[in-house]
Amino acid sequence: MAKHLTKSKDRQDLAVVSPSTATVQVPLPLLAALEDVEHAFLGVCIDAGEAVLGAMMEQDRTALCGPAWKPAVDRSGRRAGSTESPITLGGRRIIVRRPRVRTEGGEELVLPSYEAAADEDPLDQHTLETLAAGVSTRRYRGTLERLPAQRKERATSKSAVSRRFVALTEKQLSEWLAQPLDGLDLVLLMIDGILFKDHCILVALGVDTDGKKHALGIVEGTTENAAVAKALLADLIARGLPTDRARVFVIDGSKALRKAITQTFGSLALIQRCPVHKRRNVLDHLPQSARPGVKRALDEAWNAKNADLAKRQLERLASSLEREHPGAAASIREGLDDTLTLMRLGLDGTLLQSLRSTNAIESVNDKIATYARRVKRWRGGQMILRWVGAAVLDARKGFRAVRGFKHMHVLVEALRHHQGKLHSEEEAA
Repeated sequence: MAKHLTKSKDRQDLAVVSPSTATVQVPLPLLAALEDVEHAFLGVCIDAGEAVLGAMMEQDRTALCGPAWKPAVDRSGRRAGSTESPITLGGRRIIVRRPRVRTEGGEELVLPSYEAAADEDPLDQHTLETLAAGVSTRRYRGTLERLPAQRKERATSKSAVSRRFVALTEKQLSEWLAQPLDGLDLVLLMIDGILFKDHCILVALGVDTDGKKHALGIVEGTTENAAVAKALLADLIARGLPTDRARVFVIDGSKALRKAITQTFGSLALIQRCPVHKRRNVLDHLPQSARPGVKRALDEAWNAKNADLAKRQLERLASSLEREHPGAAASIREGLDDTLTLMRLGLDGTLLQSLRSTNAIESVNDKIATYARRVKRWRGGQMILRWVGAAVLDARKGFRAVRGFKHMHVLVEALRHHQGKLHSEEEAA
């Protein structure tokens, strides 16, 4: 690119070489005009950008209409004056003069340069990123660099930001929940709930054969009951989740979730109870003095060499607690086998640690709580769904493969063996 600079007392020319060259004259303020340091440089940048955009729009108009006062014979349109129009600038909209072009029939023609400058996608993205950072709609304007006093801005008021965020999150939610799942080879699903006062949102996360995580869907209900869980599973199936494959489901121990999963997928569903939730439940039945020792014994059992050894250690621990703390003993025995499912499938080490708990989805729940911490009042389930959906999609950007993903073939082969065994039993029956 060649640049030719011609200096004069108070202006310089910026020559831009392109297939059709446009020369833009940008007035530079004297130092005396820069006394307002806070706004001066931004004002110069805006003036320069507006001058360049104006030259580009005029160039587009000339291409459609021919030179001013010398209309081309084969022109596409005719000049029709100018009007004030908004463009996007740094999380806001500002007004510029836009040259107009109309056809002989009076139809407005679009100038490509203005169409690019007026695109609202950068504004939408800025809004989502700002609110994701915890900025309230009321404080949105304060996060933007202040314009010079003579410049008017739009789309920064609390109501404007709120309307934009509602529209964006509704669109995001509908598009996400309509995405097909038949292209994902999922071998494990994690399902967990997060409470918002009288509402419970179930979140489903999937892990494929390569160990990559996928946000699958959400559903809203009043409690974490079987009906809500079935609604979530039905939605996943309707979007293409196969029901004829063996798959592991990692849950927090909810009986309603377990019931919904087994009724939907039958014997092909292998339930893995999260040991983190199980440990928490057991310790809740114990006094503070007894908790460290029991916690250590639980962790030693779940880190045993194999599932049989782990089961014997857990049963021994339950027996030792039976007399003094029967509630803790009963909690250990309840769903004990489900806490060892992945161990029985042959997983160990880092991959076992990554997949047997709902920690991956708990981190998503933490993201949801952080994302929505500025909300003071929830106005119904739809609003909750929008905010949760936006938070999950934002968290999805940071998804990484599960730790130990190089050994996912162990789980894939174990599930294939389990499915083959079930088919053999059915044929024998």
